Amino acid sequence: MEQYAVDQLKAIARVSRTTPQLSRAERLDRWAQLLEVDPARSLVTLRETEYLPRDQRILMRITGSPISVAYDDPVLRAAGLEGDTYGDAQSFFDLNDRQLHGLVCSCHFGARVDAAVVARHLRATSIPGMKGILARMRLMFTR
Repeated sequence: MEQYAVDQLKAIARVSRTTPQLSRAERLDRWAQLLEVDPARSLVTLRETEYLPRDQRILMRITGSPISVAYDDPVLRAAGLEGDTYGDAQSFFDLNDRQLHGLVCSCHFGARVDAAVVARHLRATSIPGMKGILARMRLMFTR
């Protein structure tokens, strides 16, 4: 068996993904689907994310949160979700602070929230060109 240095392998190796790259819409849809599997599931929210400096906020995590539901999924992990922190979710799902804050912060839902509620807000976030209440109203009439 021949042995090669890492630099040599990089020069000759062809690396292909076994999992197809998911678009932003597909990633958000997958997360919503995971939450809808058990719509009554009570999830833990992150406490007051807006009051922490960014360097602390991106490290926030709690077991049983909507983010941990996404991280438990092997498809999303294979697609590149690296962890269950606020920063990992923000980066992977391509959400700004306002969007992710609206999905996982305790100031919107209290200490706990049903998975179906987060899924509904998540789907509203993923509608292109629609913001806030208009997106949620559209979902009410199209689903």
